[in-house]
Amino acid sequence: MSIHNPYLQKIYQQVCDRDPNQPEFLNAVMEVLSTLEPVIERHPEYEAAGLMERLVEPERAVQFRVAWQDDQGKTQVNRAFRVQFNSAIGPYKGGLRLHPSVNLSIIKFLAFEQIFKNSLTGLPMGGGKGGSDFDPKGKSDAEIMRFCQSFMTELSRYIGPETDVPAGDIGVGAREIGYLFGQYKRLRNEYSGVLTGKGLTFGGSLVRTQATGYGLLYFVQEMLSVMKNDSVKDKITVISGSGNVAIYAAEKAQELGAKVVTLSDSNGYIYDKNGIQLDIVKQIKEVRRGRIREYVEQVPTAEYHEGSRGIWRVPCEIALPCATQNELLLEDAEKLIANGVKVVAEGANMPCSLDAVAAFQKAGVLYAPGKAANAGGVATSGLEMCQNAMKYSWSAQEVDQKLHDIMVNIFHNTYNAAKEYGKEGNLLAGANIAGFEKIAQAMMAQGVL
Repeated sequence: MSIHNPYLQKIYQQVCDRDPNQPEFLNAVMEVLSTLEPVIERHPEYEAAGLMERLVEPERAVQFRVAWQDDQGKTQVNRAFRVQFNSAIGPYKGGLRLHPSVNLSIIKFLAFEQIFKNSLTGLPMGGGKGGSDFDPKGKSDAEIMRFCQSFMTELSRYIGPETDVPAGDIGVGAREIGYLFGQYKRLRNEYSGVLTGKGLTFGGSLVRTQATGYGLLYFVQEMLSVMKNDSVKDKITVISGSGNVAIYAAEKAQELGAKVVTLSDSNGYIYDKNGIQLDIVKQIKEVRRGRIREYVEQVPTAEYHEGSRGIWRVPCEIALPCATQNELLLEDAEKLIANGVKVVAEGANMPCSLDAVAAFQKAGVLYAPGKAANAGGVATSGLEMCQNAMKYSWSAQEVDQKLHDIMVNIFHNTYNAAKEYGKEGNLLAGANIAGFEKIAQAMMAQGVL
């Protein structure tokens, strides 16, 4: 990917000069700017207003320490962040990630991507993201509670139901959201929709757990129908990851008739030529919080392979990277292409490297970027915000139908935007353009902020 427009070249160089040690963020900016050239050329008023200079700079980035005591009474200290990137169309919205890899570059990249993803949903949500280098793996419930309470004590100064509404991400599930919400309620003496992904007994939405995975398949199904007059039925499908996104992508894929043959975690992957048995996976991952290798103990005909990168060597027609960023590199893309992959759709945030994406596009593989394909999670978070505001809950069927409709609309808006700007079939360009146009119009209307 490259940038040819002089104005956008200047913007990218400014970002590189300011943040030379933030590779994930620089990649995200390059990916977006390289696709927005036709929009900028059609709208010279954006350059006159300095719109792109403002777009690539967060409105606010907060870094703070989180001190907490482990079960031995020893004080531990972690570093935490909240990046509030753009609020042109609504309050900041984006997840909290707890993982040792978390740093400012990763949080800025995720928050920047979230601007466009949230815009694509059609709901009034700006872009933000946060997290900490705390690792919940191996920690007791009491340790996680103490960390979450300390984390929220600082974070609560910067968030609110009409300001910034965090949600879950890697390392932050129902348990962590519960502890975070409880501490916010205690500190602020209010019961509000300040977090999404809450439990059903205290303001959560049905289908939220399944939303990103289900939404991914709704997008893929519509993409195949419109662009190839085809469906996921009977397609051999490789899925990476084994968290909520991967599990429920696999569940919906199986419901739609696909044959899912892999799942993975950070240690390795399983291959089941007969099709993954999700009831066993759910017992391992959701009940016992175990490792994916335990699957072969119950399904002896399946295989376990150390090292999660090898998963992309498994021949398939549909590949759904649902684990983490930069998990699928150029050599993996080349192997998938050689093995006949037809569709690659991102369930994680930017799991494919930029050169891998370019390889898929050059080979004619249908490629769906995460900001469009995995927007089902934040879309349902937006629906949870609506329900909280109304003090009301929709049925699972109602939420699922709304989710389906949102994902179908995202596909068509993405597809149509690419076509309008002479990039038909390029869903990466289409997603960036469709998301950007709404943001740009709102920013222009609100003046220089």
